[in-house]
Amino acid sequence: MNISTQTYQARRTRLMASLPDNSVVVVRTGELASRNSDCDYEFRAHSSFFYLTGFPEPSAYALIHGEGDLTLITLPKDAEKEQWDGFRFGTEGAMMTFGAYDAAPLEQLDVLALAALDGADHVVYLFNDRLLREQIAAWCDAIATRARLGAVAPTRFMDLSPSIAEMRLRKDAEEIAIMEAAAQISVQAHKHAMRAVRPGMKEYQLEAELNYVFMKSGARQPAYNNIVASGRNACVLHYIKNDDTINDGDLVLIDAGAELGCYAADITRTFPANGKFSEPQAALYQVVLDAYYAGMEALTIGSPYEACHNAAVRVLTHGLVKHGLLNGEVHTLIENKAYRDFYMHNTGHWLGLDVHDCGAYKIAGESRLLEAGMVLTIEPGLYVSADNQSVDAKWRGIGIRIEDDVLIRAEGPYVLTHGLPKERHEIEAFMAQ
Repeated sequence: MNISTQTYQARRTRLMASLPDNSVVVVRTGELASRNSDCDYEFRAHSSFFYLTGFPEPSAYALIHGEGDLTLITLPKDAEKEQWDGFRFGTEGAMMTFGAYDAAPLEQLDVLALAALDGADHVVYLFNDRLLREQIAAWCDAIATRARLGAVAPTRFMDLSPSIAEMRLRKDAEEIAIMEAAAQISVQAHKHAMRAVRPGMKEYQLEAELNYVFMKSGARQPAYNNIVASGRNACVLHYIKNDDTINDGDLVLIDAGAELGCYAADITRTFPANGKFSEPQAALYQVVLDAYYAGMEALTIGSPYEACHNAAVRVLTHGLVKHGLLNGEVHTLIENKAYRDFYMHNTGHWLGLDVHDCGAYKIAGESRLLEAGMVLTIEPGLYVSADNQSVDAKWRGIGIRIEDDVLIRAEGPYVLTHGLPKERHEIEAFMAQ
């Protein structure tokens, strides 16, 4: 399941149409990262570079000019290197497979960059790429030294981030298909973990069950570090040690999603290790589930992005008061953000090539309105620290989050991660099978 070459070209054309005339876009994909000694991590292309080119190899640069013409500068074919490290597309593959207008080996980068930037009115690149910023400054200085020969160094620079973020925020049909496939692989992995869990096993042993399904199903790697948190560990939002023992009576919070074609899925489910919720666990779980449904009702075209969060917060705060974890009027507790002792994150984020995908959440200081094609998560939760002496002991150490991936569309929100139990009775029945 791949994005077509024509789609990448259309993206570049659309990007250039949004920029001032006579602009040149420069993007690089990044380098291999060393894990230790002579071992490298598996390479994963920079998301915006990949969005515009589809090219998967390291050390590559893209020069985009005109109406979207692409020059790819890549590592060259090298039989000896390929013997050790594997296949390279090289310049020929860059043109034949990825639709580049032109391609050249990496050793020609400076020559091609100087030619492309000479006379450009604007140079557009990702301002947060420090290495590229230094390279562009050096190229512009080199052009300036040739002014007597007629060279014209660029003097205007634009950050690519806002333009590319707006493009990436709205998914097309090909992207949605890949994201739903990644979501459904993730659903199967979570189901497998629910059935595999046993009190006494290690969290990392349960994590292994997730990774098994990811890879078996075609997702080479998770989209982010898997969170497999049992008991009090579920109250740590980004718990990734996954090395504790799962005890009888624990809740297990799994936050994990597959990456497919560089697109991320992101799911969280919380379930009892022994297959049966205790009364306090069930009570707080129902509060979180009610908040999920309240937030979901706000995920409609034209609704402010923050409406989902606000709806979830109202339900969560009401539930905390109902069960005695907070005292006072709900509206006052919300105004004072008292709920943040138990719910300290937002109710979702954009999802796409990055698990926390790019895109502004506010426009001119106001919450942006949802549009068709946007994909985001919905993930309310409650986390009662095991050390919280202000609440009854029966609540302490309970951490719960429920998360799905949602496509905004005219017919109403569509859950890409459909088919994974989240009602209490569904979870208990599924785990009992």
